Amino acid sequence: MANSTLLPAGDFRSSYAVDTTIFPTTTSRNFAILGIALICLAPVIFSDYWLSILIQIGIYGIAALGLNILVGFTGQISIGHAAFFLLGAFTSAYISNKTSIPVFFAIPLAGVVTAIVGLIFGLPAARLKGLYLVIATLAAQYILIDFFSRAEWFTGGSVPAMAEPFSIFGYVLRGDRQYFYVVLAYVVVSYLLVTNLMRSRDGRALVAVRDHYLSAEIMGINLTKYRTLSFGLAAFFAGIAGALYAHYQLVVSNEGFGIERSILFLAMVIIGGTGSIMGIDKALALNNNLTFLREIAIGVIIIAFLVFEPDGLAHRWRQIKAYWKLYPFSH
Repeated sequence: MANSTLLPAGDFRSSYAVDTTIFPTTTSRNFAILGIALICLAPVIFSDYWLSILIQIGIYGIAALGLNILVGFTGQISIGHAAFFLLGAFTSAYISNKTSIPVFFAIPLAGVVTAIVGLIFGLPAARLKGLYLVIATLAAQYILIDFFSRAEWFTGGSVPAMAEPFSIFGYVLRGDRQYFYVVLAYVVVSYLLVTNLMRSRDGRALVAVRDHYLSAEIMGINLTKYRTLSFGLAAFFAGIAGALYAHYQLVVSNEGFGIERSILFLAMVIIGGTGSIMGIDKALALNNNLTFLREIAIGVIIIAFLVFEPDGLAHRWRQIKAYWKLYPFSH
């Protein structure tokens, strides 16, 4: 009998690095690249209205991605996320207006400043749990909103603060069709950063804090450190999203960023799936026109998902993929 080479069959993992890869298969990676390429055609295909919706989905998706680090991966809770979003917007507008720093660098700087403030609020919150943690994050929301209304040198007070249009190396990007690519770039980079963070030692420590904090502490994980870190990371992405929002709207105001906006971010995490990065991109975008119906819808959707689909759309998507992977065999 002629010698034959046995080829490996099936889908298996031979190392930890392979098991934690971003794309489990070459096909999934190629589909992701194809999806991004198709999304790049959106400014050519969609109308101005739908392009504006896509930009807002991208901006809010970045903020929800940060909140998911806190809620989904670390098991903490925050209903003050909108305040950090607004802090990032005001900070980026202030930096670009009062200094010679271009908007291209003002946006990440706003994220860093917001992260520092998030770490400050995270220090006492990291030692709290349950209802006390909810109250602490609610207090952070009101403290920052009150600061924004009083610090006229920073926010303009009752007058909305003006923000410069996005510019890079002297070239100004105006209009939705150009700004869409800015938001898309930040969405892709944010997704890659969070995905790689969760594959790192610190990311695994955050998940360990969520799953069983007593076991994590016995293993030498500093609970206070990682709980505080999760607040800082969540605030960083909220600040980035807020800065993008400021330079998209070109004006920043306190209005519309109360507790209801924080609940909206939390709803995006619950709908997409807590502890899932891909699920955030599948969360629904709600129209801002029918405000009272939107608030009712958010409440109903949150309750429905908590009862019938607690793991969010990401869990349903994984089930669909598993079904077709094993089809036609039920086992």
